[in-house]
Amino acid sequence: MSQLPVRMARWSARHAWRAIAGWFAFVILCLAAGVTVGSHEATTEDYRVGEAGRAEAIATAGGMQQRPTEQIIIHARSGPLDTAAAASAAQELTERMRKLPEVDSVAAPVRSRDGQVVRVPVVLNGPELDGKKNVIPLLAQTAKVRDGHPDLIVEETGSPSISKGVNDQRGKDLALSERITLPVTLITLLIVFGSVVMAGVPLLLALSSIAAALGLSMIASHVLPDPGVGTNMILLIGLAVGVDYTLFYLKREREERARAGGRLGSEALVELAAATAGRAIVVSGLAVIVSTATLYLATDVIFSSLATGTILVVAVAVVSSLTVLPALLVKIGHRTELRTARRAARGKPVRTERAAAETGRVFGALLRPAHKHPALTLCASTLIMLALAAPALGLKLVDPGKDTFSRDIPAMQVHDRLTTAFPELLVKHAVVARSTPDRAAQVRHALADLGRRTRADPLFAGDTEPTVRTSADGRVSVLELAVPFPAPSAQAIQSLDHIRDDYLPATVGRLSGVETGVSGDVARGRDYVDHENGKLPLVIGFLLLATFAMTVWAFRSVVIGLIGVALNLLSAGASLGLLVAFFQGTWAEDLLAFHSLGAIASRVPLFLFVILFGLSMDYQVFVVSRIQEAMRNGMPARAAVLDGISRSAKVVTSAAIVMVTVFGAFVALHLTEMKQMGFCLAVAVLLDAVVIRLMVLPSLLILLGERAWWPLRPARRAHAAVPADGLPQNVG
Repeated sequence: MSQLPVRMARWSARHAWRAIAGWFAFVILCLAAGVTVGSHEATTEDYRVGEAGRAEAIATAGGMQQRPTEQIIIHARSGPLDTAAAASAAQELTERMRKLPEVDSVAAPVRSRDGQVVRVPVVLNGPELDGKKNVIPLLAQTAKVRDGHPDLIVEETGSPSISKGVNDQRGKDLALSERITLPVTLITLLIVFGSVVMAGVPLLLALSSIAAALGLSMIASHVLPDPGVGTNMILLIGLAVGVDYTLFYLKREREERARAGGRLGSEALVELAAATAGRAIVVSGLAVIVSTATLYLATDVIFSSLATGTILVVAVAVVSSLTVLPALLVKIGHRTELRTARRAARGKPVRTERAAAETGRVFGALLRPAHKHPALTLCASTLIMLALAAPALGLKLVDPGKDTFSRDIPAMQVHDRLTTAFPELLVKHAVVARSTPDRAAQVRHALADLGRRTRADPLFAGDTEPTVRTSADGRVSVLELAVPFPAPSAQAIQSLDHIRDDYLPATVGRLSGVETGVSGDVARGRDYVDHENGKLPLVIGFLLLATFAMTVWAFRSVVIGLIGVALNLLSAGASLGLLVAFFQGTWAEDLLAFHSLGAIASRVPLFLFVILFGLSMDYQVFVVSRIQEAMRNGMPARAAVLDGISRSAKVVTSAAIVMVTVFGAFVALHLTEMKQMGFCLAVAVLLDAVVIRLMVLPSLLILLGERAWWPLRPARRAHAAVPADGLPQNVG
């Protein structure tokens, strides 16, 4: 495999136009195929986990599943409600809604306790998750009724309209993040290369890789359903790694060009870059893919989609770096060589690039402590990272439901007004029971008994009569219980515990041969968090093993493998600690424009560990490769550490700036979960690039010396193998 990047670069360099045309044909083909087959979206069944999922499956089998429902509320623009006008508006609304093919039924209007608000429940046709697509005609009819009754406020909310609002907001947020990240990335690349053409190459390849991965993800969704988050991940990771891989390759090609001083052609320079940076890109890409694949062990539709999107875009980015990038570099190199030849023919002086030290004053200052005082630097930097990680010990997890969505979404504002007037709509538990048809009456009686017991419990809406519904075949019965507290609240969670631990075992649970379960928004969230907590040790265990195995395979050193795992844990722990410190409390709400959940979104920690371990391997591979290369060229271990990190410091930091910008832009999004993910990844990459790679890693490697490469130390070349002009005698 070590020669594969060189062979691919050699072919691309010799057939540059074919490679370029082939790449863009591949991108167009991927997009066309994806658009042709379309995406297969995840269904409600794909999200089911735990007891709540089992209860929903039972209810669905009896045709008693939760239906997508909208609530249209009518209240006065000012003063008391005109009941006659409200009744007229409700009647017109009912007639309009019943004519829509998207509507299954419209219930009778319901008045609030104070009589100032009227609501009209509308049940939509189709599965629960299709509601966000089918709700658009309903919103249009609501607007027409509102226009016809200017003295009244007529507005709509419900899970379908809220989901649509979240999707619309997410689309605007992603557009905003792109407007932030693309200019900053371009400016960073301009600073690194000082050339518009060279700065444009990484962006071009990153964006084309994203386009190809989007098409491939549509095809993949027919095997692993898409819950709607895969595109976000492709954009997030694609820009980061696409620019990074191209940046590493470009910098190495320019370094080899400077060393050659005009004595080698572009084709040879590309091969030299492929032999070093190309191999590192392959190893790094494989490490990200292997690490990310551990997310499949979570057996969760969202994590599977995140894994698929990441794997596809990283694989495509690696391929682009090994195929079309060498071809582009050769064409750009030929153009440079032609311009140089013309200047020489006109008798003008020809400027030849000279190899320059990669370490500037800033990097030199950061590396100096590790060089002069490695033991002290290692202890101090490790203690700082551990201190940053300390808040993670108080981590609390929550499944972010609709109560956590931004109030900038109009449907969420209406939802708040609805639940204020009708607090019994805040939370509903669904107690599901399945038996044989001959026991239907017995099951209904037991469920009714459960309902009566909850009326004396202050955690439940005592003034709301519990209702029992039974399927047409008599096999499935469902009891709905209202709770006047928000879903994330302690009271709502306690009410679920009371049902599962006390009321259900004392009533329906006493009946033999009856299958029971409790579902609803609270149960879904609680079971989802428990499911993830149960999978976390398995995923983290395989992640650590995979990271260790990949590092040992890449560098043939057990010690380097252990160091890689330890440093990744250190940076992940520190970033998770900062996440808890900023987002679990309320002090940073105004600073980062969010509303604290009092906990961290349950998907974030696992996502952080897996993605960060993969991305950290980028820096680990590129930095350690340069150190290993220096040792092979005859340098002592201590000097090789300083040389390798010095040569890679600027490019690694530039790559980190791009990643921090991409991830940091997600902090500006409205969705709290996305804010947390973006913040955590941005902080993690920053800590990894600065503290880990410039302080902890060099200090540790300097202290270990040759022992760091046990059991196989890099084979040293004789000093004569590298002539005075700095050109290596062979490639590979």
